[in-house]
Amino acid sequence: MNSSQQSCPFCAGSMITDPQFFVGRREELDIITSRLVNAQPTSINVVGEHRIGKSSLLYHFFQTCEQRVQGAGKNPGHYVVIYLSLQAAQCRQETIFYQAVAQALLNRPVVQGNPALVAPLQAGNLDRQRFSAAIEAWQAENVLPVLCLDKFEELLAKPDEFTDDFYDNLRSLMDRNALMLVIASYKKLDVYKRKYRFLSSFFNVGQVLPVGGITETEATDLMRLPENKIQGATEALSPERQKLALAWGGRHPFLLQLAGCWLWEAQQHSRPDEWARQKFEQEAQRVPHSGVTMRRLKRPVRLLLWLPMKLGQMARFVGDKLDDTSNLIAGMVILVVAILVVLKVLPFEELLQRVKDAVGG
Repeated sequence: MNSSQQSCPFCAGSMITDPQFFVGRREELDIITSRLVNAQPTSINVVGEHRIGKSSLLYHFFQTCEQRVQGAGKNPGHYVVIYLSLQAAQCRQETIFYQAVAQALLNRPVVQGNPALVAPLQAGNLDRQRFSAAIEAWQAENVLPVLCLDKFEELLAKPDEFTDDFYDNLRSLMDRNALMLVIASYKKLDVYKRKYRFLSSFFNVGQVLPVGGITETEATDLMRLPENKIQGATEALSPERQKLALAWGGRHPFLLQLAGCWLWEAQQHSRPDEWARQKFEQEAQRVPHSGVTMRRLKRPVRLLLWLPMKLGQMARFVGDKLDDTSNLIAGMVILVVAILVVLKVLPFEELLQRVKDAVGG
């Protein structure tokens, strides 16, 4: 297939739903699979910043779980995995959550063909008690429901509706190996526990799985799409533009996809790389901690800002509690005073005092 006839294989801004174009996250997928097939399934909290790829990871696991379970030597028939975006499901009430979960389970072909699994989920309007009874009925059939719950903040932000009792009930089902959860959130669940003053032990979920940038090999594989995923296809980007995309996006999956999109557009319409770079940087500004703003600055200016910021971070052993502005100011003071000492404008003793003042005593 000629590259000029291909559609753009890069997806920037939405969840990747076509498994042909999902690249990377091998380690994360292996970890989730191993926790699933253990003798005692372990629930997981997938944690990562906005646009880092949590939704795509959960959805791809949902899509490929049967093959992964089979590859681990287990019977796929003993597991039913669903993906549920709690934002899309609009779970404003506890009963709506149970109904959304039940419907997602009922939509699975393996469930539809088993009346023993269907009947408990259709036993009247599901409340907490009926939902628990349905999950226990599944356990009696030796089937584990695995809920990949995306946008979990939708529940956490409603503590008056989704109370400690709600979370305690989920925890009880998890402890009895009747239910496994794979929860995606921006921060660890125990952060929300403190924020909303929950008391439930649910928030000490089995394992936290941080999701950050992909590996260099995975980033390279992503830029080679669709050749390495579709038989007979060729790489959508020229080797030169692949290198540019890797330089712009680093190992951040969204930024890589974004760079690939605009470079593909430039390639298709014979536009210069500079046009693609400007389009890329305009959109990349919205990504938290992308570092694009810093990269746009001239190297001497970047160094001038980077050095004081790093000095401020080093000076404060608890720098993670401060924002970059505080680090920048503290570091700038240290840097200027140090220069004055080197030039013998200030004595060394005064340098120490200024450093103490800069870091708050």
